[in-house]
Amino acid sequence: MAPAHLRFGGGAADSAINPLVALWLLIALVLIFALPRGKAIAPFLLAFFTIPIGQVVVLGGFHFTALRVLILAGLVRRATFPKSTLAGKYPGGFSALDWVVVFWSVSAVIALFLEFPQMQAFINCLGVLLDTLGGYLVVRSFIPDGETVRRTIKALAVICTILGVCMINEQISHINIFGLLGGISREVTVREGTIRSAGSMGCLYAGAFAGVLVPLFLWLWTGGKSRMAAIFGLAGAIAMVITSNSSTSELAIMGSFVGLGFWPLRKKMRLIRWGLVITLVGLHLAMKAPVWALIARIDLTGSSSGYQRFCLIDMTVKHFSNWWLIGSQDYPNWGWDSWDLCNQFVAVALTGGLLTLIFYIAIFSRGFGAIGNARKRVSGDRQQEWLLWCFGSTLLATVVAHFGINDVAQLYMGLFSLVACISVVTFEAKQTTVSTTQKVAQEQMLSPVLVPELICNFGGAEQKVRYGLPR
Repeated sequence: MAPAHLRFGGGAADSAINPLVALWLLIALVLIFALPRGKAIAPFLLAFFTIPIGQVVVLGGFHFTALRVLILAGLVRRATFPKSTLAGKYPGGFSALDWVVVFWSVSAVIALFLEFPQMQAFINCLGVLLDTLGGYLVVRSFIPDGETVRRTIKALAVICTILGVCMINEQISHINIFGLLGGISREVTVREGTIRSAGSMGCLYAGAFAGVLVPLFLWLWTGGKSRMAAIFGLAGAIAMVITSNSSTSELAIMGSFVGLGFWPLRKKMRLIRWGLVITLVGLHLAMKAPVWALIARIDLTGSSSGYQRFCLIDMTVKHFSNWWLIGSQDYPNWGWDSWDLCNQFVAVALTGGLLTLIFYIAIFSRGFGAIGNARKRVSGDRQQEWLLWCFGSTLLATVVAHFGINDVAQLYMGLFSLVACISVVTFEAKQTTVSTTQKVAQEQMLSPVLVPELICNFGGAEQKVRYGLPR
């Protein structure tokens, strides 16, 4: 049976926000409005990931978490930008990657309301839409250029440093510092005698959040301009992964390193992708169980629930007819612990239907495609190629982590920040390629040695004969 807290209409009856949190929230709001556009992303992310999700303000029956207050402030700040066009609000305009995020968030909310046509569900849908679409529009507009991408990664490094120290303290003091503020438990989680540090997000989420960011911190270090932030970010991220004591966290960081390990083979990824597909299909045909049963065998901590992850995927496949249209309300009755949707792809499918799942998968498909095309454009520029490859490795690690957790507001914001940065760096790679091509063309047009050859290109073979050039 699903726990009672999954029902609509629950939540705190009154506002519950710690004075220290209220002060930190106020400072962050002032900075969001006072700082220039490219610098507002730092206080926004710092506050978003260090304020416990349970800090809430209740106004007229509507629950505004501190995180939603930050998103609302970001949307208001976005409205103050002088340019009103898409290209002004979002550099390069909305790409295909941006649009699939919008389609996914809208599709998910529509499916949720159709499945639960109640007033409480409608209010909940508004909150979900604010968390997803509102959150993405904020970070997309707050990250206008490559320099802000670097600033965003530095802010994430600071966040990992703070959370890493606090999670190490949990191992020593057995108290979650963020729990003292309220909104989450101050008691540490213990499984099989091992403490699982939680920080401000929870043991599963904090470790996975940190594990996928390792490639970006490595890029920050190799860039040479922000090595101190990179070192602290790497140390904090590794500490978060270790102290969370979660197989999902360890798989996330392993996914990061696997992605980075393919760097020497970056020009042969098409062959590798097809090889992976053929391998999975071959295993599926050869194994007695479906290929996704391999998940049940993953146990990196000695207390993992890999079998439950396998059951989630298996029941989703077997009950396809029940959820494909708009999701299903019956999944809590499909099997053991089936109410716990600790697989993001399964969670999207069972709560939003097939169309919503397609849009969600398209976010990663378009993201990998944009990175691959951009890397080909800047081929030969190892610095730009390395930047794009690190983003691709982080995106791969995010996919890996998705098979062990379902996202909450803070993890969504981590994903949105990643996607927004990918939109910017791939657009700038395209612009750089166009500028370089135009510059070369101008230099050729101005070169007296190449003028006859250029004329020949327009004049055909007769012109080549006229200028005494070989046909």
